[in-house]
Amino acid sequence: MAELIGGAMLGAVFGELLKAVIDAKEKSQEYESQLNTLKSTLENITPAIQETERLNGALDIPAQETAQLKKDMKNGEELVRKCSEEKFCCFKRVKYAGKLSTLNQSIERFIKVNLQAQMARDNKKILEDNKKILEHVEEIRKNTGGVSNRVKFDGPCLVPDPPEITPGLDAPLKELRTELVKDEGKQVIVVSGHGGLGKTTLVQKLCADNEIKDKFQENIFFVTVSKTPDVMVIVKRIFQHMKCEVPTFQTDEAAINDLERLLKCFGQKAILLVLDDVWSGSLVQKFKFRLPNYKILVTSRDMFLQFGSGYLMEPLDDEAAMILFRSSVTPQDREPYFFDENLAQKILKYCKRSPLALTVIGRLLCGKPAAVWQSTVKEWDEGNSIFISGNELLECLQSSLDALDEEVKECYLDLGSFPEDQRIPITALIDMWMELHEWVEDGLSAIKYLHQLSDRCMVKLFASENASDDGYYNDYFIIQHALLRELIIHQSKSQPVELRKTQPVEQRKRLIEDISENKFPKWWSKQKQNPIHARLLSISTDETFSSCWYDINAPEVEVLVLNLRTTEYTLPNFIENMGKLKVLIVTNYGFQPVELSNYSLLGSHYISNLKRIRLEHISIPSFGVQMNNLQKISLVMCNVGQAFKNSNFKISNAFPNLLEFGIDYCDDLEELPDGLCDIVSLKKLNITNCHKLSALPEDIGKLVNLEELRLVSCTELSELPDGLCDIVSLKKLNITNCHKLSALPEDIGKLVNLEELRLVSCTELSELPEMVAELSNLKLLDISGCLRISKLTTQVGKLRSLETLCMIGCSSCRLPPSIKKLERLNVVKCDKVTASQWEPYKLYLPKLKVEVLKDDINLNWLRKRHF
Repeated sequence: MAELIGGAMLGAVFGELLKAVIDAKEKSQEYESQLNTLKSTLENITPAIQETERLNGALDIPAQETAQLKKDMKNGEELVRKCSEEKFCCFKRVKYAGKLSTLNQSIERFIKVNLQAQMARDNKKILEDNKKILEHVEEIRKNTGGVSNRVKFDGPCLVPDPPEITPGLDAPLKELRTELVKDEGKQVIVVSGHGGLGKTTLVQKLCADNEIKDKFQENIFFVTVSKTPDVMVIVKRIFQHMKCEVPTFQTDEAAINDLERLLKCFGQKAILLVLDDVWSGSLVQKFKFRLPNYKILVTSRDMFLQFGSGYLMEPLDDEAAMILFRSSVTPQDREPYFFDENLAQKILKYCKRSPLALTVIGRLLCGKPAAVWQSTVKEWDEGNSIFISGNELLECLQSSLDALDEEVKECYLDLGSFPEDQRIPITALIDMWMELHEWVEDGLSAIKYLHQLSDRCMVKLFASENASDDGYYNDYFIIQHALLRELIIHQSKSQPVELRKTQPVEQRKRLIEDISENKFPKWWSKQKQNPIHARLLSISTDETFSSCWYDINAPEVEVLVLNLRTTEYTLPNFIENMGKLKVLIVTNYGFQPVELSNYSLLGSHYISNLKRIRLEHISIPSFGVQMNNLQKISLVMCNVGQAFKNSNFKISNAFPNLLEFGIDYCDDLEELPDGLCDIVSLKKLNITNCHKLSALPEDIGKLVNLEELRLVSCTELSELPDGLCDIVSLKKLNITNCHKLSALPEDIGKLVNLEELRLVSCTELSELPEMVAELSNLKLLDISGCLRISKLTTQVGKLRSLETLCMIGCSSCRLPPSIKKLERLNVVKCDKVTASQWEPYKLYLPKLKVEVLKDDINLNWLRKRHF
């Protein structure tokens, strides 16, 4: 109970006394009766103490009024502690028992007489103040004539007029209007998006909407918050806006309390508080009051998911962007001095359809001749940043970067290594960040940071319908915002202190270059002996690139990212000079798999530190290149059939120390390569969406260190090899969408260390072997979509470690009585029909939570993929 009292003076003293009484009861038996009585008294007066503290804070009541009560409680605390810590003779015990009774009577008397009288007086004072405020507000309304004469009411919280031309805002305006005019619905509505997308313009236009003005009338308060808000200043502005006398606030809490009192005076009238440019959700929380018809409209670069889903701003479409740009370059009193449609289209491309960028660049070109337009676009074509053209644009977006924690910011700046408007696999980012930032655990920090960036509207995070939450991230992707990528590249080229000054190429720690045709940047062709100190090197080339490389000296590069679009591509020879290279990511964004040449140089002893390779949409001629230190290889949408069928080579010779092997969407994979099962170091083997794979090697049991095996959407796979169950190290077995698989090995119980078994949408699987019950360490079992499984094994109750059971779409699966022995079972995920079967077992499994999920198949995520 003591913790219920706040830290203010009276509450603190009260809390200490109550704590002393509770402690004394545990230590001393001599005063049990008196201490019980005192404890009961203190607990009964807790609400009165709390209410007194609240009123004292709200009304700035001097501490002297409760001084006597504080003094009695302080003395009482000393008395109670003395009684509990010292041993007295019989005479003194009687004396101190009397003192405890007197203390109790004194507290009761003060509460019943003095404190109740004070509280009654304080409540009358509040009612009197509210009446005065209400009369004052009504007088102001009469004098200003209400909403029709709002222009006369020049308060500090008046809504600024929106720009005259606001293309592209009709759809969000309609959606937000509908939400605001609801009598019920969400109290807090958040409009989010990165800087420069027009969030403030949207809410200004919304507040000027006739339907919104009809609902909220003059009770719309517009407050620009900024990055370092002052709560007391915000509240004072609202009081000033209402022409009310501004109280003197001692604390933020007192200011908020007074604001709540002010707004209560409006009764049932609708109130809209607009908080513009908010950086902290805790600030919004302070302004939430339990008032009827009270709404808070927030604009922020953060999504503030604690208030539910809001409205996410997007760049303008092409038509709206052109309208805005044309209006920005047109003087108010005449036609534009110059306007060229082709040049305007190029400017829209570089501005990424950002309203702020279009407005800033439009103003700079307004009234300028053709030569200035042409010169500006030419500079951008040659690699100069659009941010050099306008301080306002740079400052707006740079503030979002500066608000990030340093490590999150460093990770975010690495995203510029990938092309704009393309999905970026999270697994590729994990490969990069594990080496650049020396992380110990795969994925955990990456997911945490990416969620932070997504919440702050700096990336879009999405997943495929097969995505799981068990640490396997192949089905998770992000897309970075185009203009923010331009900022990343600009930052990578700039001096650390002065963003408007270019840093020498040799000193940059990230080197990100986009090469169109065969036009290398000027520094590249001139750079010969001077070494580049970048740890991250990213090179993007277009469809016309001929793979004719200039040499560069980049001995410090640890991560090399090659983005390409051609049908033939030659790895550059300068890779051989990258002695610290640890990660190689090669991604083809064209329509056909690219023929990769010069692959053999990866076997050079000069790059012996290479640990991770990711190849996407590549036609691999051979794996006959030895890389002794390679730990992970990921092949996505690659042609691997030719390489795997090469009888003169064993993959175990090429990658003797491989820990992780992933093959995804490789359509020509019919069998796994020779020697795979000889790589005894292998811990993870993930084969997904390889529809022609019909069998696994019979000697798979030789993979004695394998901990994770995933077979997802391998639709031709009809059986598992006998040796599978000899892999006693296996901890995760995931078999998903393998529709021809009809049975599991009978000796599956030999997998004594298995913790997760997923058998999802294996539609021909009709039963689980009895030996499944021997998996004593199994924590998760997922049989969702296994429509033919009609019953669980009768011995399922032996799975004493089972914590989660997923069985969505298994309505025909009967539960055996032994299910009630699953004492550790906490969560069952299933459909509505299956959930009804679990009702009788809740009596035996009190911790059980049954989650009813919809079997919702959604393929919209595929639109984000580039193939």
